[in-house]
Formats: sequence, structure tokens, C-alpha cells
Amino acid sequence: MAVRTRRTTRRSTNRALAALAATVVLSLAGASVSTAAPRSAAPAVERLTGTLPDGAAWIADVPENWNGTLIVFSHGFGVTVPQNAPREAVRLRLLEEGYALTGSSYDVSETLWALESAERDQVATVAAVTERIGEPTRTLSIGQSMGGLVNARLARSGAGGIDGALGLCGLVAGANDLHSYQLDAEYTIARLLLPDTPVKLVDFASEAEGATTGRQLTEAVVAAQKTPQGRARIALAAAYLNLPAWAPGKDRPAPGDRDDQQAQQYAWLAQGVLDRVEPGRFHVEKALGGNNSGNKGVDYARVLAGSQHAPLVKALYRKAGLDLRADLRDLTANADITADPDAVAAGRRTSSAGQGLAVPLLNIHTTADDLVPVEQESRFATRVRASGDAAQLRQAYVERQGHCAFTTAETVAALHALESRLDTGRWGASATPAALQSAATALDLDGAAYIPYTPAQLTIGRRP
Repeated sequence: MAVRTRRTTRRSTNRALAALAATVVLSLAGASVSTAAPRSAAPAVERLTGTLPDGAAWIADVPENWNGTLIVFSHGFGVTVPQNAPREAVRLRLLEEGYALTGSSYDVSETLWALESAERDQVATVAAVTERIGEPTRTLSIGQSMGGLVNARLARSGAGGIDGALGLCGLVAGANDLHSYQLDAEYTIARLLLPDTPVKLVDFASEAEGATTGRQLTEAVVAAQKTPQGRARIALAAAYLNLPAWAPGKDRPAPGDRDDQQAQQYAWLAQGVLDRVEPGRFHVEKALGGNNSGNKGVDYARVLAGSQHAPLVKALYRKAGLDLRADLRDLTANADITADPDAVAAGRRTSSAGQGLAVPLLNIHTTADDLVPVEQESRFATRVRASGDAAQLRQAYVERQGHCAFTTAETVAALHALESRLDTGRWGASATPAALQSAATALDLDGAAYIPYTPAQLTIGRRP
């Protein structure tokens, strides 16, 4: 695909300084990891702020040495104030390199799942900032977590004059897929570990109601871990949740060490994965107008058969002397939760991505992400290929545990790879794991761990 061009103008440094409402000198001392080479004094930076018609706030930082590129950053779920970078060290590094940074809060007055307004607010933010600083030579989009979904939607539409996009740990499978596989895991825990206890799984009336469910399910998992039978059933639920078998602070389990694999999946659950996602379900349901996930008609044996964790589940069931087929039949026979069709449609309309790409998109993901499983990238890539835009997409992977656990070097190197794609009109070698690792390491910041990797298919019992 040819590089898209447009008529642009650059403000001069003198004109920019005359327009400053306030100048804040940002010192980079101590911002980098101790292994970084000494750097020159940071440029003066202009902080701009504003409010959009729907009440969303925006901020922008424009360095004195602006290189002409404007980056609009889309933040993740739970944030109620504007952000213009994934974290402070990245913000300082990008300002040092001359990028102007902006981002909005989105309209979160009704719900933290602000996908109805986020894309609109980000586009409006770009327009507001451009009016203040002049037309950029290039506009890039970066999004993290839920913001990675916003970012993918911007890449799909090209709205706001976006030339290219970088996704960080993006929730790119969308809200409907997210709630569907989460429901499968939650239902499995409730059905098999709490058979005599009522557990509300959908249609939450409040965030607190979701939190109550999160506690119920987590406590059930903690209790079940004490027996071989409980551990086998936890592994089954973890398989449906697409939960990695490599937890923070631990060495990666050996391929054949089933006990350690299950123990590390349990560690994610005991640390509160469900305590985080259940309150979030309330906000998504509120945004979509109802429950967007159901399990009636789901064949749980078929779903497990497609999971990369099926061998682990089968081994633990054999060890515990449990009948896996009986549990799967029980789950299938009693699955009776139905989704609200209007909520499903709203999720597809406002909270999905991958139905095409208008501009190049580079997604990066950690290989062991508990909140947004790396397998979401497989689901997203399938949709992009089906749209005929596979050439616009590249995906790269960092060998690390955790959600959005990227170093500054990994993030900046990925941004440079995206710029190379825009400069040359093709991805070339710049977005390969080896090239990204080399570029990130050469920055001499805080390390990097890009590796060749192909994620498994997302474990989910619904159509793509």
C-alpha cells in the first residue's frame, strides 16, 4: 500500500514560543533506568488543556523541539482523567525525542466502558490540539488495554487524520468475546465449585454487586486448591478463561510439569483476576444496555477441545480420579444464560475491531497476560485477514508475565518500527522480533524481551 500523504504545515519555533500559555521545564533526571546513558537537558514543554462538548477533558504536551509528529494516546479501562502516554517514563522519552503528545479522558460520566464516546473524543482532541499548535506532518495513535481497542477502531477508520497506529496489550477481540469466555470460566467455577450456592454472573445492578461475585468465585477457587479434585476443576475454568500458566515472580513451568502449570494459573486467580473483571462487567453491561454474553447451547466439551490447556486439564482430572466427561456434560446441560440481543448488537457496533484497517497497525502483547490474553491477537488477526487488510497489520510479542508490562525501550522501538513502515510504505524487517529486540536494546534504557511467537487460538465457544 502506498504511503498516504496530505498537505501539512509546520509551525516555526518562534511562532510556537509566542503561542505558549505556560512553559514547564521537565527534567529527565532519574526518569530513566540507571543503565541509560547520560542525556542532554530536556526541552521546554508546553502543557495545553481543554474540555470537549461532551465534558471529556484533554491534555497535550508540546516540546520546544517538536518534530512535527503528534501522538494521540488512548488510555485503558478505569481511568477517569486524560492521559497522553502509557506511563511517565515513556512520556518523558517521547518528549525528549520531539514528539507532541495528547489524549482525552473520554466521556466517563455514565460508565467507565466509554467505547461509545472514546473514538469520537480522541478525534475531537486531535482537532482541538491541531487548532492550537498547527497541522502536524504526521499523526499517530497509541492505545493501551481497552485503549488498544479504541486504537484499533481509529486504525480501522483513519478518523482524525491518523496515519498509523501502535497497540499495546489491546483488548482487540472486543467486548462480546471478552465477556463470553469470561462467562464460561465464571460459570464453570460456580457450577462445579459452588453447586449449592446462588452466584449472580450477569446483569449486575452495580459495581458492588459485581465485586461480590468476584469475591465469591475467588474464595471458591482458594478453597478448591486444597484438593486434587478442586485443582483439576480450577484448571478447567482457567482453560476457558485463556489464563496463562506462567505467573508473575515465578519461573516458567517446565512443559511437562502439570502441577506447576496449574499452580501458576491458580496464582493468577488467587491474586484477584476475578475481583478485577467482575466489577468491570457492570460497566460494560451498563454501556451496552444489558448482558452481552450467554452460554445457552454452548458445548463445553467442544470448547475445551480447542484449548491449548486441554492436555493439562485432562492430566489433572486423571490424577484426581475425576470423570472429565461427566463434568463437561453437566456444564453443557445446565448452561441456560441468554444474552440480550440488543446488547450484543451494541457490543458489535461500539466495542469491536478488526473489520478492516485504513492505516498500518502494529500490535505488541506480552506472552502471559492475565487480563487481556495474548490469544486475543489471534482472534483479531483472523478478522483482519477476512477483511482483506492483512498487509496493514503486524503483531509482535514480548516474553514477560503481566498485563501491559512493557519496558520503555520496547514501546519506543515499536513506535519507531511503525514510523519506518510509514516512511517506506512497507513493513520490511523493522517489525520482526529480531529487529525490534535489536532496536530496543540499542536504546540503552530498561531492557527488552521481544521473541518469535505465535499465540494459540482464543478459547471461546462462539463464532468469530
